Amino acid sequence: MPADSFPQEVIEQLKHYVYRLIDPRNGETFYVGKRQGNRVFGHATGEFTDERGEEDATDLKLQRIKEIKAAGLDVSHVVHRYGIDSPRVAYEIEAALIDAYPGLTNKVKGHSKSFGLRHAEEIIREYEAEPFHVRHRLLLISIGVRFGYEDFSVYEAVRCAWKVNKRRAEECELVLARKGRIVVGVFRPEKWIDATHNNFPKELDSDRPGKWGFVGKNAEPEVEKMYLHKRVPDRFMPKKGAQTPFRYL
Repeated sequence: MPADSFPQEVIEQLKHYVYRLIDPRNGETFYVGKRQGNRVFGHATGEFTDERGEEDATDLKLQRIKEIKAAGLDVSHVVHRYGIDSPRVAYEIEAALIDAYPGLTNKVKGHSKSFGLRHAEEIIREYEAEPFHVRHRLLLISIGVRFGYEDFSVYEAVRCAWKVNKRRAEECELVLARKGRIVVGVFRPEKWIDATHNNFPKELDSDRPGKWGFVGKNAEPEVEKMYLHKRVPDRFMPKKGAQTPFRYL
């Protein structure tokens, strides 16, 4: 029978730890997390609910756990690194593992987006690129996690679904899509609409209440030239641990 808790003397040695949840049916890692105490076991059994105490029907991790249980099996869990004193170090290890396992069910894709998975050539391009100057009201959105793992164009990856303030978003003249530190798309949003499957049939497989997306077009060539392939100035890059993928400039 698999273990369902750590003894207290083990917990004292574990401190912060980073773990993987593994599907025993195919050996695939489907979730990476960081925890203290016995919380890894709750995650492996799908016991945790959202802040309202309700189960999130869109939670891919919970869906996977239910499928494993329905097959009469238990989720396997591996503690990847333990004895970590600093939560910040745990964040960095978690982010590196998330980069190493594309296709995870994690809702938040790690905490080192600015320093995450890159080819050497990309790193050189990023730091050699000229930074842009803000000449418009901008909404800067990171598509690094989504773009590249799914069959989306830059426009499709950046246009939904974001928990923006709709009024502030409508005041923005341009939406800039960034991958890492480089601007890879410049768009003029024409209208902001609810992030529903009907409004975005390719990008969304279900409605995203409280989130928005936009309908727009490529910016004019002379405007695009001000931002496209340029580097996001350091002061506009998120701090380590930041969760929000967008920023108003």
